[in-house]
Amino acid sequence: MSDMARQSLIEWTDATWNPSTGCTKVSAGCKNCYAEREALKLQNRFAKYRDGFKFRIHEDQLDLPLRWSKPKMIFVNSMSDLFHEEMPLEFLHRCFAVMLDGDRHIYQILTKRPARMLQYCKIDFPRLFACELPDHIWFGVTVEDDSTKWRIDLLRKVPAKVRFISFEPLVGPVGKLDLSRISWAIVGGESGPHHRIMKPEWAREIRDQAVNQKVPFLFKQWSGFRPKSLGRELDGTIWDEYPTVGLGKACSHRQRRNR
Repeated sequence: MSDMARQSLIEWTDATWNPSTGCTKVSAGCKNCYAEREALKLQNRFAKYRDGFKFRIHEDQLDLPLRWSKPKMIFVNSMSDLFHEEMPLEFLHRCFAVMLDGDRHIYQILTKRPARMLQYCKIDFPRLFACELPDHIWFGVTVEDDSTKWRIDLLRKVPAKVRFISFEPLVGPVGKLDLSRISWAIVGGESGPHHRIMKPEWAREIRDQAVNQKVPFLFKQWSGFRPKSLGRELDGTIWDEYPTVGLGKACSHRQRRNR
């Protein structure tokens, strides 16, 4: 796939970078995984997906962000999980070395495995790189319902400048939220042929708590067969708020998109 093919249609990012592909299911949000669906569709077309959705690392993709001269907001591993248990520690180090070297970009790392993320950020990263986590590397967790809220507590312990939560696919209510030391909240419904319905009150509950706790809020999509099936308005408003840290350097135009 060409570099151009990696430009993203995801509302909250500019491009995707997949130094690894494939994953394994760990919670309810994984049931109808879009990445698994895409990998199986591409299995017979591209060599990197020849093993379907089995976890694989890709040496030839490692330096991709360094080839992009224009600053971008980059979603790291949209087709995998950077902190997957099969990710070799040495390759993980090399991924972070690329992110440190390509500091003209913002890197958005989203995981369902916050324990390994916390271990890496507090122990492995400072030991190897002898520096603090820079503000152009953002760390997030997926929370799809009340049963996965515990991930937020581990995220809060990550010594990062920007911590974010992706409530997507939102498949149940999350209840009361403590968003202290959280920089961003994203909400989205599930898409695809077997999508589960996201109730409006679940999204409103998160939005209202984000607004009350002064956390930037982005509403990505409703549930539907396609991501754009029902648009992006929540109660008549398109919510497109972003953290302010690092945006001046990278991609502030994202705040103007879809307005």
